[in-house]
Amino acid sequence: MRKPGRFFFVIESLLLLLVIWQTIHNPLLLILIASGAFFIYLALRRKKKAKTSNFKLFLGIILILFGLLSNPAVWLMLVFTILFIGLKGIEISGVDFSNYAFWNKKQMIMVQTQEARNHDGKKKKQQWLGNERIGNHVYEWDDININVLSGDTIIDLGNTILPKKDNVVLVRKGIGRTRLLVPTGIGVQLEHTALMGTVYFEDYETKLRNETLKLYSKEYNESARHLKIITNALVGDIEVFRV
Repeated sequence: MRKPGRFFFVIESLLLLLVIWQTIHNPLLLILIASGAFFIYLALRRKKKAKTSNFKLFLGIILILFGLLSNPAVWLMLVFTILFIGLKGIEISGVDFSNYAFWNKKQMIMVQTQEARNHDGKKKKQQWLGNERIGNHVYEWDDININVLSGDTIIDLGNTILPKKDNVVLVRKGIGRTRLLVPTGIGVQLEHTALMGTVYFEDYETKLRNETLKLYSKEYNESARHLKIITNALVGDIEVFRV
């Protein structure tokens, strides 16, 4: 759906119907919730006896909570709510709690130049979670191959000179956003596969739902340098911008 709030409301409404259906067909849960509601009604009705009313109110709340939490559909609602808030944030309040989640820790890759050297047998340890910055020291361009479990990835190609050949950026990711900053004059081919996410390619924008998309920049055929970007993500956006 175009609006995540609407998608959240529809899923939660369906789960709520499942909660009601399971409660009606489970006599024990129905008795617990009805008893809790009855005790709360008595507590609110009799305001003179404070101690007795407080006890009945507390007992009613406990019975209702116990009855609801004994319903598996309620746990599904809670899990979906936590996932939605963690991945998307609360857009209505303007606060994005996903910025504080572990999967949104930034990964910055700064690519710079150096004299050519042999890369045969070169090993590089990958960091799946947490902060990582590659490029503190000057080095020549080499094809990028990244595997990330969760987190945002930023690849800035403005600090390097791509060779006149097919250069490759390969990113496999579980959850998180991928952003690439590509210099003007480089032909870009993007092939992105995602279970759920949005593609921002220069001035083009579209959403993917378990789909694969292939795009080419306008000057791809006329460019002497080509960049092939292959990305795979379960949940996450891909952004390709010019610098």
